Formats: sequence, structure tokens, C-alpha cells
Amino acid sequence: MKINDVQRTNAINPYRNTNEPKLSPADEKKQKRRDEVNISSEAKELQVSKGSNQVVDDLKQSYMTGNYHVEARQIAEKLFPYI
Repeated sequence: MKINDVQRTNAINPYRNTNEPKLSPADEKKQKRRDEVNISSEAKELQVSKGSNQVVDDLKQSYMTGNYHVEARQIAEKLFPYI
């Protein structure tokens, strides 16, 4: 078996795309744009909801003092449908 051009220096690199289209300056600006997140006023109100914060604070306090008790039966009943 004979293989020709073993020392070929002008090989084509298949991993580099040489036919990429050049972008105009306007297209480059579009690509450099960053994502934005807008939070509605209703969502902001929900974030500062004081009722749920009070419940969380009460749970934290009862946990820290050692008064928080979880019923194992209730946990088992909630997990049972997933088994």
C-alpha cells in the first residue's frame, strides 16, 4: 500500500470554520447585548410580604429554642404516595 503526500503542510483544518460571515457593526452590538430581568410591581410586593416573613421568623425561633417538633407520621403520610 502506498500513501502519497504524507508530509502535507497545507492540510485543511475541519474544526475551524473559514466561511464565517463577517458581522456588521450593528449586528455586533446586538450580540454584545446582555440579558435583562424586569420584576413587576406585584412581584416586588410579594417579596416584601410581611406575613410570610413572620411565619418564617417564628419557625426559626422555635427551632433555635428546641420547641419545634415534627410528627414522623405526617412526614411518612406525605412521602407514601411517591413510593
